[in-house]
Formats: sequence, C-alpha cells, structure tokens
Amino acid sequence: MKATPAVAPRPSRARARTTSVAAFVVLAALVPTTASASGTQEVEAELPYVCTLPSGQLPATVRVSAEFPERAVAGEAFTPSGVTTTVELPAEAVADLTARDAAEVRAATRLAVGVAQNTATAAATWRGGADPVALPGSGPLTLVTRGDVPSVAGRSDGDLTFSAGALSIDLALGAADPAAADPGSLTVDCALAEDAPEQGLLATVPVGAGEQAPGDSPSSPGPAESSGAPDGGRPDGPGDRRPERQSERSPEVLENTPGAAADRDDVPPCRYDEQHPPTDVSLNAYVTGYANVKKMKGAAYLPPSCVLIEQGLPVPGPPDPEYLIFDTLSYANFHYLERKQTPPFEATFLSFDFAPVKATMVLEQTGTMRIDSRMKIRLSDFTTITDTYVRAPLVLHVLDLEVNGTPLDVGSGCRTETSLTSEDPDPANFPGDHLVLYGRGEQIIGLPATGYLLLSGGALSGEATIPAFTGCGSDGEDLDRLLTASVSGPGNYIKQVQGQTCAIAAPVFPSPENEGQCTEDLQPYEIPVAER
Repeated sequence: MKATPAVAPRPSRARARTTSVAAFVVLAALVPTTASASGTQEVEAELPYVCTLPSGQLPATVRVSAEFPERAVAGEAFTPSGVTTTVELPAEAVADLTARDAAEVRAATRLAVGVAQNTATAAATWRGGADPVALPGSGPLTLVTRGDVPSVAGRSDGDLTFSAGALSIDLALGAADPAAADPGSLTVDCALAEDAPEQGLLATVPVGAGEQAPGDSPSSPGPAESSGAPDGGRPDGPGDRRPERQSERSPEVLENTPGAAADRDDVPPCRYDEQHPPTDVSLNAYVTGYANVKKMKGAAYLPPSCVLIEQGLPVPGPPDPEYLIFDTLSYANFHYLERKQTPPFEATFLSFDFAPVKATMVLEQTGTMRIDSRMKIRLSDFTTITDTYVRAPLVLHVLDLEVNGTPLDVGSGCRTETSLTSEDPDPANFPGDHLVLYGRGEQIIGLPATGYLLLSGGALSGEATIPAFTGCGSDGEDLDRLLTASVSGPGNYIKQVQGQTCAIAAPVFPSPENEGQCTEDLQPYEIPVAER
C-alpha cells in the first residue's frame, strides 16, 4: 500500500520539488553520524586471562567493547549495547584443536560480569555467539562473539561499575571433511589474570544527579571484595555487607525479561486450511524476535508470525565412535493472508536524537525455508546435542515511510534487490542468497531440554547483510540510493524466538497433566516472547 499524501495535490513541478525536499530531509535523518550519540560512552577494555586447555594453562587476551550511557537515573534500567567479546588464544590452543582433527570452530562465550554500586553487588552473565571460523595454519586463534546482555538498574545514587570475571568458551568443532568423524566440542574455562588492570573494570556509569549520598563510599573501584566481580563474578555472601545496603542499594540485573506474550487477538491466525491441508508430519508455530539495523543503531521488532512446517524423518548421520548421529531435513513457510510473508511491522529510529523515521515493512519469502538438524546422542551418558540451521531466502519490502510525521511515497515495489544474506557454514552445498539462523539444544536425561529444538522451540540467531534497495520511489523520484546508503550493509544481528510447535496429527491440548501445545482449533498454543 501507499502512504496517503498529507496535503492536497499540487501542480507537478511543485510536487516534484516537495518530494526532492522530503528526500533531502529523510537523507539527513537516516544517514548516521560518525560521532557517538549524545549521552553515550564507548568502552573498550583489554584484559589478560589464563585459560585451561588440554595442553595446560595458557595466557589469553580478551577485549570487551560496548556502549554505556554517560549517566543513568536511579531505578531506571538500561542495557549496554553493541557488546563484543574478542578472545585471542595462543598457537598452542590451535594445536590442541587440530589434534582432534578439527578444521573450524564455532564459539559461544559466557562472561561473568560483576555489577557494583557503593558497597552492594550483583552478578550478570554476558553471552555471545559467532559464526564458524577456520582454524589458522599458524599463530593465534581469534574468536569474536556478539550478543545481547541483561539490563541493569541502579537502585540509588552513586557510581555503577561493571567488572569482568570468569569466562567460559564453548567450542563446537567442525571437521574439514563432512564425511569424517565429528571432532566433538570443548569448553575452555578462563580466569582473570591477577595483574589485570583495575581488577577487570569495564565501565563506570554515574547514577543520579552526581551528588554522593551521605556515608556512601567513594565511587572508584575498591578492593576485590567490593569490585563487583568476586569469585569470577558471583556476588559476596550476605555477611559481607550491611543488610540495609543489600535491600536498599543493590543493583538490579534483569535477565531478558521483555514482557508478556502478545494476546491471541493481536496475532494472526496460524492454522492449516483447504489451500494448505496438513499431513501426518505437519507442525505449526509462532516466531517473533528482533533484527538490528546497524547503520541506524537500533532494532526492529518482528511481531509473532505464523510458520507452517513439514517435519522430515531422521536418517543416520556419519559414523562416530562416541555418538549416535541422526540428520533431519524439514521445510517451512511463513503463512499470512495466504502469502509466504510476515505480517507488516513498524520500526521507528531516531537520528541526531531528534528526527523520527518510521518505516512499515514485511519480510517476504522468495523460496521455501530449509531446516537442517543434526542430533548427536553421546554414548557415555546419552546426553543429546542438536545443532539446527535455518536457511531462509527473504527479501525486505518497504511499504510506507514517514519522516517526522510526513509520509514519503516509496511506491509499491520498494524492496531489497536480493534476499538478506548470511555467511553460510557450508557454502558449497548451500549456494545462493539466503539468511542463516543457528540454534543449539541440549538435553540431559532426567532434565528439561535447553536451547533450541524444532519441536519445543527456543532462540535462533544469526547475522545478516541487508542488500541494496530497488524499486523505491514514485513520480520519477528515485529513492533507491537513499535507502541503500541509510540501511544496507553487513553486521545486522538477528535473534528470533520460536514457540512450542503444535503437531497437527497428534495434538496435545492443555490439561492438568499436560502443558498445552495446541488450541482446540489446532493453532499453536504458545505465543513466544521476543528476546533482545
């Protein structure tokens, strides 16, 4: 659809001039500045660590970069953004991995971060993930992970400090030959070196108007017991501080609590029909999440979207002496008003901290989504690990655009030239333009599954390049280059959350004995909540 003009039609020359002025305004509003936004401090800390590998304890260098507010208000939560953890492991670590016949590695990091204010402390975990990288032929191994982190709120006035603690690196190894035995995985535990500058201090955020409360200790980092990262990031015991300080002053860490699920009346229907009859292996589920637009320094919320899935049958995977391996290939399509697309969603960004730019968009499929899952059952303890890759050819279609409340007509065919693209871990077998999202699930006997599994859902993440735009504009006004310069580019982090699926052939309805998986009319019972 097209935006409705805000004023009555004018002669063509005046209209052309008005559109040109609007294009200039949107260009000024959309093209990001090179300087930091007002009120933001960019932090980059380089810290020494000692990591335990099969060959022994080895030194490592860890660099943590993020953006924090210059000042915060007591009781109001904020979230560090742009968090990147770069780990440089020495050449001996590469030798440990190649000894397992590994040729590539996918890293996931878990950094314990101590949060302290005055004499009170709390603990947070900063998680990050990365695409697979090839092991170098010589020299150190550099792993770069990115992810979203918990929000934090200072409960009183006084400096809020963030300090790095223990670091765990989960390494999923890949063989050079897909037919070769799986080299498995490895978890590397690292401790902050004793000579780390300022005991691992990452950032300091003043909270309040800047006046220190009577009796409060200085805001600069103190000894280890009040640094915010004791014992690898765990808070001190109750006896280590005054009870009134703990209850009144302790910082609050909010672990991915974005809010309640959407009401069912606010989400599109998700059911099979005469045009899309189910089979014995049909599933349906809702998916929601966020997609960063790096150039705009913001994120777009993707509302709950219906996905119809045809689950494949597992087949034996490559032989492995330590695992039973099964591979499953499934296919899926978005389903909205009989189209393979998401519902329209709006995103509003602020540039220069004053010019609101609102866009209405949809993601449209150009081909069927492919879901590849590999399940590995460890023979020693029957722990199950499942790695899933979702490959989706999706173009971004811009429906409407407003700048400071003024509609700008982008036409009916404004979209990216090709699909959003990701670096595929297996480009030889999966060529072409498509988005890649990855999720890992784990289940230990007797415990609930964690992470992502196709049937129960969970979080999938990836990084996309937004291609150039085409077909944007009307009345002879070409806005392709404007949108391309403002939005297109690499490094756009995406995190999607899939809900529990409904198995159409064997539905599970809510009861005192079972959690609901399907509604009475065979729609997904669970509406997932987006996570940053």
